[in-house]
Amino acid sequence: MLDQYQIQLTQYLEKEQYEDAKELLRFLLQCQGDERQHAIEWGNLLNWLEQAFPSTDIVDELDQAEDLEQQFRKAALGDYGSISSFQASEKLMSQLESGVPMEQQIVALERAEFIEAEGLDERLIQWLESSALHPALQFKALQTLKKRGASGTVTFTRLGEVVELEIEKTPLSMNEFPESVNAILDKAVMALEAIDVTMPILVTELWMECLQCLYGTRSYGWMLHEDEYIEDCFAAGLHTTIQLIVYGQAVEDDIREIYGITDEYRFRYEQASRIIRDITLYLQELS
Repeated sequence: MLDQYQIQLTQYLEKEQYEDAKELLRFLLQCQGDERQHAIEWGNLLNWLEQAFPSTDIVDELDQAEDLEQQFRKAALGDYGSISSFQASEKLMSQLESGVPMEQQIVALERAEFIEAEGLDERLIQWLESSALHPALQFKALQTLKKRGASGTVTFTRLGEVVELEIEKTPLSMNEFPESVNAILDKAVMALEAIDVTMPILVTELWMECLQCLYGTRSYGWMLHEDEYIEDCFAAGLHTTIQLIVYGQAVEDDIREIYGITDEYRFRYEQASRIIRDITLYLQELS
């Protein structure tokens, strides 16, 4: 009987009937009996499906929760206390410029979203353009400027490259990245979820970390070409890297076969893999 349920679950997933798959998983979890190992896998898969494909009601609830969270954040982070907005902006810039730990700088940037002080945008831009910052912090600064309604271009050094970026084009979420960039993640997730249901969550986190560092660089520009072989090469590179991180090994011949990468594109795959691995190592060294 269990085999029949597993077959039905696989069919639901293949046909993208995610609501039916979630209902079946909930039923199986209620009737798990002695199938402890299966129960763990079902629970992980259900959690991932609920995060990746929430129902309409859940989406509405999440939207309301996000609005409420934003209100709380504005109340907490936008409260200057007894000082003026100008004094708050001066205190904030002092924090950013004094080289406090990165976690504190991120909190300062989040507070900057809600401080209404004349000249703050220009101060933030000057700090971004003139300081040697962690690439993830640079990306956070760009997002902060966009949320504040700033516009125009900024020029600074990023992973050894001089980049010129338009503030208003900065993605605030994964959905705002170009389709070709998201297609890379989608392909990796599709292949990895067949190996381990927890992999999609891990690879999504890794990809977001990589994008925060690569955004605006030549390597990022390569991803923007809507050529399927480029998507396949980066997806395979992402697949290889997450397997090396989680399992300590990856059979690259098998991975290239999964993504249909022929000898013609092997060099491109190796380039893409190297880019992702270098970023991963770079982040590990900085942490």
